[in-house]
Amino acid sequence: MLSHQIHCQYFSQEDLLASGCLDVRMAMQATESALKAFHRGDVIFPDKIVQIFDDDTQERINCLPATFKNHKICGVKWVSVFPPNPAKHGIQNLSAVIILSEIEHGFPIAFMEGTLCSNLRVGTMGAIAAKYLARQDSKIIGLIGAGEQAKMHLVAMKTALPSLQHCQVAAKTEDEETQFIQEMSPILPDVEMVASHMNLQAAIEGADVIVTATSAQAPLLKAAWVKAGAFYSHVGGWEDEYGVAKLCDKIVCDDWETVKHRTQTLSRMYKDGELSDGDIYANLGDIVNSEKKGRSSPDERIYFNAVGLAYADIAIAYAMFKRASEAGFGQDLRIQKEMIFEHAYLKNWVRL
Repeated sequence: MLSHQIHCQYFSQEDLLASGCLDVRMAMQATESALKAFHRGDVIFPDKIVQIFDDDTQERINCLPATFKNHKICGVKWVSVFPPNPAKHGIQNLSAVIILSEIEHGFPIAFMEGTLCSNLRVGTMGAIAAKYLARQDSKIIGLIGAGEQAKMHLVAMKTALPSLQHCQVAAKTEDEETQFIQEMSPILPDVEMVASHMNLQAAIEGADVIVTATSAQAPLLKAAWVKAGAFYSHVGGWEDEYGVAKLCDKIVCDDWETVKHRTQTLSRMYKDGELSDGDIYANLGDIVNSEKKGRSSPDERIYFNAVGLAYADIAIAYAMFKRASEAGFGQDLRIQKEMIFEHAYLKNWVRL
């Protein structure tokens, strides 16, 4: 008699961390391969489903699917973003889970914590952009924001740009800056960490790499602070004045068609008639696939904006699944033992 058992593996965040999945190089390799696969037409990438519960706070849960035909893997990220959480409840604003299925039989193979993957993907996109667009002799990184995304970006940027030696960080409070430095110094002991004491200009001036990673909906970054040759990675919403993009020699997005319908600075500029399709130099995939050049001169100012490509999340999650499985982490999760009408005690369980 055929077995009708269905099993998958469950991976907690701690399983993924302990098996070495906080690995930006692994994530960069997986994501660059995904960008190339998408370019070849090997990726099924449906539109995401967004459920917004409060238009003012943008509290929402999103469902983001993608399939890699070459790997025969389908995945979905179920992610909640509740911006009021930190101030209102003292808890994180983002949480996610990911499900992976094989597409030979259609059965799930993994259920995993997805916040690590989601945050790592954001940092990884910035790191890949920096690999092609930042000066490779960059020494100073300036951060506006000191939360999880800022921390992940620092790790990612240091991976892509080993020359980074000095980090200047600005946050809403000095306590946040202190916590950032306390947490990141042991991880990156060769990077000098400097608090700006909430002085945004001090955090940015002189920086070769600039990252804004906040939930702000008002411009924080000023064009006058962006030096020649700087690379800017825009992570959040409306974080910079329009003059920053106008000052830059190149504007690159993960996907411009997606960006221009969102609420980022570039999106606002497009809606206000301050930016056109022709002002966008390239999508990151165009550069990874060698259809467009990256940085052309040391003095170019380059702007990068990513809003998220779900197939990159699924690519990283699949790499995590393989690494954690090979390392022996995770727990067996039985989905079913038998088909419904095969259960011997079904007559006792049916409610008519």
